Amino acid sequence: MSLLISNVRLYTAPKERVDVLIEDGVIRHIGPNLAAPAAQRLDGKNQLLLPGFIDGHAHIDKSLWGREEWYENDLPRNLEAIIANERKFRRENDFNSQLQSERIVRHCISRGTSFIRTHIDVDNEIGVKHVEGVLQTKEKLKHLVGIETVAFPQSGILQSPGTEQHLEQALKMGADLIGGLDPCSYEKDPITHLNIIFRLAAEYGKGVDIHLHERGEMGAFSVERIIAKTREFGLAGKVTISHAFCLGMVEPEQQKIFAEQLAELNISIATTAPVDVAVPPYLLLRAAGVDICAGNDGVRDTWNPYGNGDMLYRAMAVGLRYRWRKDSEMLHALESITHGGAKVMKLPNYGIEVGCRADLVLTEARVAAEAIVTLNAPHTVIKHGKVIVDAGECLF
Repeated sequence: MSLLISNVRLYTAPKERVDVLIEDGVIRHIGPNLAAPAAQRLDGKNQLLLPGFIDGHAHIDKSLWGREEWYENDLPRNLEAIIANERKFRRENDFNSQLQSERIVRHCISRGTSFIRTHIDVDNEIGVKHVEGVLQTKEKLKHLVGIETVAFPQSGILQSPGTEQHLEQALKMGADLIGGLDPCSYEKDPITHLNIIFRLAAEYGKGVDIHLHERGEMGAFSVERIIAKTREFGLAGKVTISHAFCLGMVEPEQQKIFAEQLAELNISIATTAPVDVAVPPYLLLRAAGVDICAGNDGVRDTWNPYGNGDMLYRAMAVGLRYRWRKDSEMLHALESITHGGAKVMKLPNYGIEVGCRADLVLTEARVAAEAIVTLNAPHTVIKHGKVIVDAGECLF
């Protein structure tokens, strides 16, 4: 149960060549010319060693990845229309959330993903069917990837009567968090919507991750309510706001106030770095102590045809969106798919240090910035100290 990776360069010190000794899935030693006669050996070939990537915001239950037919998207840019179309697609097609989630997850594993937080649709038509499928995938692939699940009311709670009961059932089944959706603009009743979510989270000891697409002052109002509910229900450290476009839209002084309040309650932020709308002020939030992660969001589903499941590609999108060009700035982009995600998901012993779990990625790059901007490089992926992907090909 030991593995010696020789001749690698840590992304934090890319000019130095070291060996990494792994025992029982844990990094035990890092240094030059390590001796471990009984260990299995892996020649690192002077490649760059990175921690396993983390997708902090995904929707693996509804990806169309791997299906034979290409889905033709012909929808207006309207949230209600997109949600209605998705429900219609499910009714008219034989859609298997277990099969589809496994297909996209296996691909993500081949691209270096070690952990995923995924939102799973729960509504008054499918009930917890998608939760059942993803939980099966989670169990089936647990030796290859860690999956954290969010019971997500994509069609709303108040706008989809009966969904509250299904959300509660999903939490009983083992969903790790409960989600929410645009309390004002979509649900039209922010207090009732948030009360349901936070009450269920507190009752079942779960976390909260809320999709907040609302912009400007409306979004800021919802952020204020989320902060208040986090205090009211004693859920500090267990709440994430996803997207949070509004944080990039309010005045600088308001941004600082929000940053301080979010940090005080350890409320984290997840972004997908969209190109067409404001993004949360990354450096301001990090300086205040707010944890931020990045995610792929939906990959080739009925919402959009984009995405490839590669978190390095997402890190590049983050860098482009924030206009980071310096190598030192690119490390922020890498943080959003590594240590940032680990902090948001509360993953212990993550990273490349002695005592950390051996979830690692080897890739052909000279420095982290090159790893981010180089597309489709084949990786060697290690999970729990075992090689699971060799040159981009899954071994299991």
